[in-house]
Amino acid sequence: MPRFAANLSTMFTEHAFLDRVAAAAAAGFRAVECQFPYEAEAAALKDRLDAAGLQMVLINTPPGDFLAGERGLAGLPGRETEFTAGLEQALAYAETLACPQIHVMAGVLPQGERRDTCWQVFKKNLTAAAAQAEAAGKLLLLEPINTRDIPGYLLNTPDQAAALIAELDLAPVKLQFDFYHAQIMRGDLAKSIERHLPITAHIQVASVPERHEPDRGEVNYTYLFELLDRLGYAGWIGAEYFPAGATEDGLGWAVRYGISPKATHLATGGERV
Repeated sequence: MPRFAANLSTMFTEHAFLDRVAAAAAAGFRAVECQFPYEAEAAALKDRLDAAGLQMVLINTPPGDFLAGERGLAGLPGRETEFTAGLEQALAYAETLACPQIHVMAGVLPQGERRDTCWQVFKKNLTAAAAQAEAAGKLLLLEPINTRDIPGYLLNTPDQAAALIAELDLAPVKLQFDFYHAQIMRGDLAKSIERHLPITAHIQVASVPERHEPDRGEVNYTYLFELLDRLGYAGWIGAEYFPAGATEDGLGWAVRYGISPKATHLATGGERV
């Protein structure tokens, strides 16, 4: 049976950030992921995870200037020092949170830069980052992101990511396969995940095209979850979607997979951030 992790950056946003941990536990989740946990102190977040009995399974590297449209620094020329500092911050958070995986955000092609120049910077930064991650016992994940949601993003398809992973041949670097992004870019999801599962360490889901609950839209997730079971996928599946309404009201899709408010009765609380 698939194992689902609630994404604290997109779900339970009715609550303050730290309070989302208990909300996810109360809804029946046993794990969470988070795009950018850096708005809270790592120790405070770890305290909430421990109190709720939840595991943090994935965080992202810092995005850079998010409000200015930056979505990662790994492939940006001249920003190597900032990328290294951000990676060190992510590794420190991952250590405190006992989080095994970090998504390394490639970044958006800066105006006036050549894509091939950025690609070489990306490979150089990944190579150096992999050594640090391996020493820390962490995995670095590459997530292809569609060009409709983030125009100019450097890494767009699972095939592109798989070719890079094969070229670099770095043990800690794996694929983060997001069905939402993959459907928008190329589709053919079943064959694509079959092909890439050997290098896939984490999966994410959302409906297409709205990016809501996975029981909506054009993708047959019931079939895909059964396929993942048949293929023997044992990792987590991140529910990285934006609820169409209140988060708790949209969790009907998860009941068949053992996620239910009856699983726990933890209450939200604590200081708001």
